[in-house]
Amino acid sequence: MTLEELSERIIAYRDAREWKQFHNPKDMAISMTLEAAELLEHFQWKNEEEMEEHVKKYKMEVGEELADVLHCILIMCHDLDIDILRASEKKMKKNELKYPVEKSKGKHTKYTNL
Repeated sequence: MTLEELSERIIAYRDAREWKQFHNPKDMAISMTLEAAELLEHFQWKNEEEMEEHVKKYKMEVGEELADVLHCILIMCHDLDIDILRASEKKMKKNELKYPVEKSKGKHTKYTNL
């Protein structure tokens, strides 16, 4: 399935239930944040070893939370007429300029401090 096909399926699912009325940008952004928080719950208070074991055991559930975030993103992109692939490509070009390999490799420093 392509990203476009997935987006179409999600929108068809939403529209069949007449949920568009609830999907304004503010509420979708809130939903995206809530879904991301549910993803974070899988990792809260765990050290690296515990996280690795948890992901092995709950990989499907972690994937479902990631899918929920992606669904929110795709709904917002559809409703706001944003081409997420084009936006991502433009953002990557900006990031490549802000974080050149020779200055940022192996560092977590913000670009303003490189």
